[in-house]
Amino acid sequence: MVILINGASCTGKTILAQKLMEKYKIPYLSIDHLKMGLIRSHNTDLTPYDDEKLQGYLWNITKEIIKTVIENDQNIIIEGAYISFDYKKDFPLDYLDKIKYICLAMSENYIKDNYKIIVENAEIIENRGNLFSIDKDFLINENKKYIENCKKYNLPLMIIYDKYVINIDLDNI
Repeated sequence: MVILINGASCTGKTILAQKLMEKYKIPYLSIDHLKMGLIRSHNTDLTPYDDEKLQGYLWNITKEIIKTVIENDQNIIIEGAYISFDYKKDFPLDYLDKIKYICLAMSENYIKDNYKIIVENAEIIENRGNLFSIDKDFLINENKKYIENCKKYNLPLMIIYDKYVINIDLDNI
């Protein structure tokens, strides 16, 4: 089984992957780790700031990892903001049966009411360092984009409205 966790910045993709890994003993891959490995090894001229270009580049690699995991009858959790919303077009139907997908997003009101807490918790799992700065308007717009795309592609979506509690069972995805 492959579990894909997509979502906007600071929505808790990595912490959810960590919790699922601990609960179900399934390893996870952070697409951000893949991104930085490719950048630091100079296997790409892209930089951490080239998000638009990185989307297609990283998805092409990630989808082939997914195919390999399925063909080897293995399990993995893959989390990151570089998962294509139209991912289903890249796999035959029998592969799609082995993929679970969830997208995390925060409502505009949640971001406005909890912005300080969101920023404080942004590094709860990973050290984002000096590459990371986030502003409220960016968060609001990015989360709207994820919500709209999940609706457009009819994808499972968990929107955080008033209280940040993510407790997902694999049966509910």
